[in-house]
Amino acid sequence: MRVPTLTLAAAGVALIAPATLPGAAAALPPGARPAVPGEGATVAASAVGPPPAHRRDVPAAAAGPRRTATAPSRGGAPATPRRAAAETAGAAEAAPGHAEGTVTAADLLAKVGTCAEISDGRYRTDEDSPATVPVCGAQGAVFWKADLDIDCDGRASAHCNSEADPLYSPSTAYRQSDGQPLNAETLPYIVVPAASPRWDPGAHGVRGGSVAAVVYQDRVQYAVVGDTGPSDLIGEASYATAQGLGIRPGPSVGGVPSGVTYIVFKDSEVYPIEDHDEAVATGERLARQFVTAN
Repeated sequence: MRVPTLTLAAAGVALIAPATLPGAAAALPPGARPAVPGEGATVAASAVGPPPAHRRDVPAAAAGPRRTATAPSRGGAPATPRRAAAETAGAAEAAPGHAEGTVTAADLLAKVGTCAEISDGRYRTDEDSPATVPVCGAQGAVFWKADLDIDCDGRASAHCNSEADPLYSPSTAYRQSDGQPLNAETLPYIVVPAASPRWDPGAHGVRGGSVAAVVYQDRVQYAVVGDTGPSDLIGEASYATAQGLGIRPGPSVGGVPSGVTYIVFKDSEVYPIEDHDEAVATGERLARQFVTAN
């Protein structure tokens, strides 16, 4: 699902009857990617100006061309030798790291076996796929089960740049505290759909900087809401999120087609948004509450 990032807008939402989703899978304690808090976040003050005075990150103004709904999906562009080398290196880095918490994948998956749908309609995971994914409500969180496509937008880096990613955009919907776009290669973040009559994330406490637990097989990766996408697609996260989950993170050939659970904790916030250690601490605390309350 490699398509334009958009800014969240207000829209309506309706509740419909619960529907059953696939049961939770057995899992082991999670592993995750080592992270350096705020890595790549420092830039010259003269280039970006003073940090914002308010706490909450706000959607950034568009910077450069954006993807369109007709852009090719993941893997649709041929790889140059340099891009192929970057993809190979990125795949090698998708290895176990330090544990990000003690709440296990099994703990979380046991609480998302059924879905009380809060979206007024369902989402596609890719442009050419049927709309099968609902957003579900729970005590203290919303969640969905989808694929994971790689978002490599934001600050250019070794593996996220216009040559490695044919759909690369230098902007993200939410920015660091220094005014710069997020760094997809170093910061675990997820992408949420733009607000629409189908679902308004903001109306359910999901905004830039909200904390998410992303679960794949036996791993839990804590992340923040860092970007937005088209209002009819779901299932995308940053290079760093995929890497922490042991998923191939390359923007052209990475990702997985299914089996990823996204749990976003309502009204949570990490500030500054690039502080991954804070995202882990907040995520672990809220994950424990989620497991207890559901």
